[in-house]
Amino acid sequence: MRNIIFWRLLLILLIVSTLLTLMLAPLIGSLSIPLSSLFKSSPGQDIFLNLRLPRVLFAFFVGFTLTLIGSVFQALLRNDLATPYTLGVSSGGALGAVLAIKLGLAVTYFGLSSTVIFSMLGSLGTVFIIYVIARSQKGISAVTLVLTGVTISLLFSSLILFIHYLADFTETYRMIHWLMGGLQVSGWIYNGILVIPVTGAFIYFISQSRALNILTAGREMALSKGVDLYRLQKRSFFGGALLVGMVVALAGPIGFVGLIIPHLMRLVVGPDHQRLLMSAPLTGGIFLVWCDTLARVIISPAELPVGIVTAIVGGPFFIWLLIRHKRKSL
Repeated sequence: MRNIIFWRLLLILLIVSTLLTLMLAPLIGSLSIPLSSLFKSSPGQDIFLNLRLPRVLFAFFVGFTLTLIGSVFQALLRNDLATPYTLGVSSGGALGAVLAIKLGLAVTYFGLSSTVIFSMLGSLGTVFIIYVIARSQKGISAVTLVLTGVTISLLFSSLILFIHYLADFTETYRMIHWLMGGLQVSGWIYNGILVIPVTGAFIYFISQSRALNILTAGREMALSKGVDLYRLQKRSFFGGALLVGMVVALAGPIGFVGLIIPHLMRLVVGPDHQRLLMSAPLTGGIFLVWCDTLARVIISPAELPVGIVTAIVGGPFFIWLLIRHKRKSL
């Protein structure tokens, strides 16, 4: 009974924190926006509605998505070190992005730059490679997927370095800036792209929370309980990889969010995936919004790529998790 009350209070707290974050974060920046200016036509209202609010919502969607997929991949691979980028999709997206920058493409289709489009194509290509490798067997081997992801990441990283070597100073700067991750958006198109697939993925994974609970107890246990393991793995891996590829194309590879937040919330709510998948993505969204807010103001009027902030915050926390895990295993 006490656990149920705690869980309900925690969920209410996260929902309220989400709403407060989405209302307060857009007000913070190098230019302060008084609340009174939001209710009349003014430069402050334009900045709030067309620049800051879309960016804050985009940051929330990205953090929500990375944490959701990170939580699911950790369960499917039964590996606490799994991240949304484990399958190498981010490397494919990064290769596509740096290739577009090197080619000097500056076209826009449906509000998406050539860098975003090439990154999406790179991510899709990576997912296709993984699918070809995985479909040859009935059931998907977690070891095969991890090794495939590592191999793809190393191969694509080598190609990215080769493109860097051929690039001039301006191109290299743009490549490095993109690889650090960023949430600079204006307008609502990126949010419109993400809202439907993210919502659909969230509903699907919540509906599979019981199967994920059983799977963490072991593959044999899942099969004995009637879990359709092949369908669960196939839909989760490839659906999650496609969603991560979309996020990487729009925001770049933002590290640590999909790794540390699932760990943190698992310590708070326990191993039950229904609770984890309802609480961790909200926490991840809130976390990334405030990291991006800090990135916007810490060296104002300039701003840091948000990937730097998440690495500074997430790195020490991940080291603490490793130390804690080592002590528990002794």
